[in-house]
Amino acid sequence: MNRRTVLAAATGALLLSACTGTGGSSQGAEAKAADDPSKVSGTITVLTHRTDLVQDGTMKKYATEFNKTYPEVKVEFDAITDYEGEVKIRMNTENYGDVLMIPAVIEKKDYPRFFASLGSQAERSEKYRFTDYTTVDGKVYGQSPLGAVPGFIYNKKVWQQAGVTDWPTTPAEFLDDLKAIRSKTDAIPYYTNFKDMWPLTQWTQVNGSVSCDEQATTKLAEGDPWAEGADVRTADTLLYDIVHEGLVEKDPTTTNWEASKPRLAKGEIATMWLGSWAVIQMQGAAKQAGTDPDDIGFMPFPAQKDGTFCATAQPDYNQAVNIHSDHKEAARAWLDWFTDKSGYAADNLALSPLKSAPLPTIMKPYEETGVRILDLDDTKGAEVKSIDNQSEIGIYKPDYRQDLVDLARGATKGDLDDFLDDLGRKWTETQQSLGS
Repeated sequence: MNRRTVLAAATGALLLSACTGTGGSSQGAEAKAADDPSKVSGTITVLTHRTDLVQDGTMKKYATEFNKTYPEVKVEFDAITDYEGEVKIRMNTENYGDVLMIPAVIEKKDYPRFFASLGSQAERSEKYRFTDYTTVDGKVYGQSPLGAVPGFIYNKKVWQQAGVTDWPTTPAEFLDDLKAIRSKTDAIPYYTNFKDMWPLTQWTQVNGSVSCDEQATTKLAEGDPWAEGADVRTADTLLYDIVHEGLVEKDPTTTNWEASKPRLAKGEIATMWLGSWAVIQMQGAAKQAGTDPDDIGFMPFPAQKDGTFCATAQPDYNQAVNIHSDHKEAARAWLDWFTDKSGYAADNLALSPLKSAPLPTIMKPYEETGVRILDLDDTKGAEVKSIDNQSEIGIYKPDYRQDLVDLARGATKGDLDDFLDDLGRKWTETQQSLGS
């Protein structure tokens, strides 16, 4: 797959029909870890969005390694291309695999209806990142096997040709650097990926980086994301300025995500705001194009707090155990092994969910320069999504940023401050109506 759902979010509430058998003893059921791996048995089905890894045999290799510890468990994979669309339909029944990635459309408050508890948040948070994202009433219902950190993917050779060797520390410096790239190289300074739409949602991941605040999500629930100085307003203002200054492709409506990867690798494009998940794809494109994968760089958002860059850790899909599974122990064994032992995060050059694990090699520059990695408190993440859905703004969707880009390039008329202030008004009015 080309994009990480770590960078997508709930697209609205799904009114699933009542699942039979979710009441009574099944409520609050736990998938407990096995004491003796040799006694765990059963055939489990793992639903996955990673169709590529099933097709190329990678998932089968993971299962073979898993069987060295759990020889009596048979793992079968069901790879689904339209994962969100198909799984949300299956979840109207009890037949949605034994292990699955939690669809973004399922509301957090409904997790206990569909998934077995993995244990208390207080205990699991000591070992794992991202536990807040699936915690309901103190219990955790899912675990992401990997994470990512947002940042600018850039071609180091192009930036060096423009005379830029240090990371910019302010949005103004970043704009100056892009202007230097425009004047001194043939590369497109910044590529919007406007037509594919979803890359524009990545700009929301700036939230927390500017303020260096682990409570950034809570502030979305309680405040105005587009208030003066707020992280999201800072991000949207920079995107507007990049486009307004003509530092992007000539016609954003003709962008192409797949084609952009080899173009960045070859130096035809200088910069894109995505995340650490994209580095391995750009390096792969460089190898195919016959260029040096080491030319692919990764830098944080141009803002510092007390002289320090910050970046937020974002989970990918969270893996969970079906509350209706007949083999919860085997399913839990797979989930734990895949999280702790498989090497899946390292294989994808991704951030490990294990707090004790080292940063992936692609993030060595972050480590060497002291970038602070924040684990955001997602306690009020569900409230944020409710406000977003009710207000119809789409802070996790591409539409309003497409409108922002159109405004910046003159395709529509209007004023940036009015545009952002209107978003803030809609957001805060919705907060009030929901009692947030």
